[in-house]
Amino acid sequence: MATEKPSVLIIGGLGYIGRFLARYIHENELASDIRLVDKVLPQLAWLAPEFEKACSTDKFIQADASKEQALPRIFDRPDGKQWDYVFNCGGETRYSQEDEVYKVRSLGLSLAVGREAAKRKVKCFVELSTGMVYKSNSAPSKEGDKLKPWSKIAVFKLQAEEELAKIEGLNLVIVRLPHVYGPYASQWVATALCMARVYQALGEEMKFLWTRDLRTNTAHIDDVTRALWAIATWYDAGKANWDEKNMGSTPIFNVVDKGSTSQGVVADIIGQVFGIETGFQGQLLSNLARLNMDSVVDDVNDDVLGPWADLLADAGITRPGPLTPFMEKELLKDTDLSMDGSRLETVVGFQYQKPTITKELVDEVIESYKRMKWWP
Repeated sequence: MATEKPSVLIIGGLGYIGRFLARYIHENELASDIRLVDKVLPQLAWLAPEFEKACSTDKFIQADASKEQALPRIFDRPDGKQWDYVFNCGGETRYSQEDEVYKVRSLGLSLAVGREAAKRKVKCFVELSTGMVYKSNSAPSKEGDKLKPWSKIAVFKLQAEEELAKIEGLNLVIVRLPHVYGPYASQWVATALCMARVYQALGEEMKFLWTRDLRTNTAHIDDVTRALWAIATWYDAGKANWDEKNMGSTPIFNVVDKGSTSQGVVADIIGQVFGIETGFQGQLLSNLARLNMDSVVDDVNDDVLGPWADLLADAGITRPGPLTPFMEKELLKDTDLSMDGSRLETVVGFQYQKPTITKELVDEVIESYKRMKWWP
């Protein structure tokens, strides 16, 4: 008799990664049962039509997983069985929030669901973290390299990693991600594309702070969802090739494409897509900006937000979705997001289908925005 497919619980199931993971599992019929938990209702989550079945209301529970009293409702199943795999795709993803927000919504949430998963003997608990936990270095960081988180999100994600690893009986895997891009993306890549659209409309050059070489590593959402599933099934099947003595007791994997994406790569693609000049402020001007980053960021945002609103109005777009050219100060640091993803390939045997960010893949992102009527 064939072994039964695993049952899957996705915390933050309507977030960017959560919805794509749900769709991947649904379309490939990988799970016997699936439940998505999110504090946002599906109607308010800007879901594209192709997610309707994977994220349907019969699979969905609205709850705040950081709250203790919500945990029974999140974890209990009608048949009394426990979930096999729990993916924690939840947590605060916005930048520049107060520490308390991350403490409750990221750290608190991870520990609440982690403790519950351990108590219920879940077979595999996958915690999504960030490559921003590594000490900034243009050389790619491996999983065991020096840690020095450089964004607030990363500070609290690293705390979550460390605290989860101490929970007795938790079958934990940690996955560290770079900038994840793809259709409907609303962060990093979206900000750059919205800004480029403004500079295209103004007929001006788009200039980046720092230099071409600043690393801004990437992974395509399709590869990320495939990797998450591959890691969970690998863990469940007995963690083949894992060398606990040299790699540590908690499996940690970087999921990052092989393109060593840098600002220069992104600028070149943006130049091709929008037909605009792109350039770099260089070290001297950037160092001056560093002394006064708040006002630099405010100036940039003042320059682009007005024209962006005009573009939307001209295009008759009244509900622009989650897109904005608003630049977060934390994303303008001269810190390298540079990761080495080879462990995933050698240990799990994973292969990337989209190993580099390309003009074609960025065109696909813009096409997805147009389908949703978000794009002017």
